[in-house]
Amino acid sequence: MRLLLQQRPDGSEPPRFVQLMLQRDLLGGWTLIRESGQIGGRSTVRRQQYLDQGEAFAALEQARDQQLKRGFQLMFAQGADLHRG
Repeated sequence: MRLLLQQRPDGSEPPRFVQLMLQRDLLGGWTLIRESGQIGGRSTVRRQQYLDQGEAFAALEQARDQQLKRGFQLMFAQGADLHRG
């Protein structure tokens, strides 16, 4: 699953973005990848490991909701049909 959120441009600086990705790892666990930064600039990547798909999906939803509260808008969603296991 992949979500891309972006702040509205304010005219003076490029907008900021947050990308959230949920991927299954080779050992059967799940990795939540958070990438954030300015469009066209440097970004930071953080990874969190989860053993359970439900926990990983809940963490992704929580991260998404936090960014929506901060004024980010959902621009792109892929794999939104992911079911909890």
